[in-house]
Amino acid sequence: MNIARISEEKSLEKPDWVRTIYEDRKITNREMLAETRKLASVLKGLGVVEGDRVIIQTPNCPEVFCAFSAAWRLGAVIVPINYMIGEEETAYIYRDSGAKVLISSKAFRTKIQAARKQANNIEVVILIDDDLPQEALSYRQLAGAAAEETFIADTVPDDMAALIYTAGTTGKPKGVIHTHGSLYSNALMQHQTFPSTDGMTYVSILPLCHSYGIASSNVGLFRTSTMVLLNSFDLNVIFSSIEKHRASILAAVPTMYVYMLMYPEPEKFDLSSMKYWICGSAPLAVETWNKFKEIYGFEIIEGWGLTEAGANNSCNPWEGEKKIGSIGLPMKGTEMKIFDHADKEVPRGESGEIVIRGPQVMKGYWNKPDETALSLRNGWLYTGDVGYVDSDGYFWITDRKKDLIIKGGENISPRTIEEVLYTCPGVSEAAVIGVKDDKYGEEIKAFIVTEAGEKPTAEDVINFCKKKLTSFLVPKYVVFLEAMPKSLVGKILKTELRKM
Repeated sequence: MNIARISEEKSLEKPDWVRTIYEDRKITNREMLAETRKLASVLKGLGVVEGDRVIIQTPNCPEVFCAFSAAWRLGAVIVPINYMIGEEETAYIYRDSGAKVLISSKAFRTKIQAARKQANNIEVVILIDDDLPQEALSYRQLAGAAAEETFIADTVPDDMAALIYTAGTTGKPKGVIHTHGSLYSNALMQHQTFPSTDGMTYVSILPLCHSYGIASSNVGLFRTSTMVLLNSFDLNVIFSSIEKHRASILAAVPTMYVYMLMYPEPEKFDLSSMKYWICGSAPLAVETWNKFKEIYGFEIIEGWGLTEAGANNSCNPWEGEKKIGSIGLPMKGTEMKIFDHADKEVPRGESGEIVIRGPQVMKGYWNKPDETALSLRNGWLYTGDVGYVDSDGYFWITDRKKDLIIKGGENISPRTIEEVLYTCPGVSEAAVIGVKDDKYGEEIKAFIVTEAGEKPTAEDVINFCKKKLTSFLVPKYVVFLEAMPKSLVGKILKTELRKM
């Protein structure tokens, strides 16, 4: 099994189908395949062989897809990196991955140069830009002059295909190992779970360096659809793209939906072609769901997943009953259960850690056997998410294990408090953490971003919470921020909030 071979076979079924639209450039399956083959020839000429890691560090663009498939054709491993991370983290991933080839953009030249001084394993830098510095090779010149490489490595399902770095508990990123088999399985599960979207157009704003973006794009292995690829989050561009291309699907994260609620005039765009508004990566506040339906007239389809399990693991039905606040039902082929501290399944309705089993689960963490052993036990992936399953089989997340606040010996879910804060007048975004306290061990601290033109005080927020929560759950501290610290996909970074 090789993902690149499956992708090629799908492309050849309809070679003239417009696969990707990028900045009004329409790219057919035939064109994408030709460029992929040429890049594979380039990488082969540079000495890339089966098992080698190839780093891709660029914003969203069609060249990313070509780089993925070109590497897979040779049996190499893609290492997509968030281009926004700092120099130190970049250098760590360079070193840890052991990659020799880097595909990037001259916009990150300074960061790349600094990181390479700390990681001397990067031998070749290929930049996708037209005007290049001397120390780099030109993607366009190399690919333009290359012959099409038709060879595809005979990889097996268990061969590594992707090394996706995520935040580690020690502060160092962890490389999540995904195989050809696990990537294929996750794409197949999405295909089997969701209604047919053949012929549909979807707008992609998820970063392709993130597992959520990779997983969403891989559904194209089974369906013929068109992706309108965007490289930044701009609501004017997003809404105008939906209108222009009559798009039907958009996948986003909770923060993006919050910004949609703040958009002043959504009615000036024709969004009637949309059928599915999907949300994942982080919990969606019930208030956000309700307001979105009120303003836009659509029900958000909330799902859940994590990088270690391919990013898409459960989802509310696209057609059928959606339970607001729930992460829905396991995708077809995925087992999900709730385990207690003794690794025993608990009855429905009782809280515990969510565990996953299925062919889409990672092979392990790169060069981290101890952390692999902690996360993968007896065939199950321990997610670190705390929740329960209701009588209908829908799963609910109450919190991350590491985010639980232990006040006076009691476990408190930040999400319980955050849901209330989102209903507080003037509040746009909210996040809650535990901070050290001499009396209770931990106290509750809330971070707030206000709506434009609104200026609630800390006292206003606390008094509102007193009306909605037991006194034990009312935040002791309230801090107002101009903006929440967030990851590239818009997830609020509580690790950064704890430093404030």
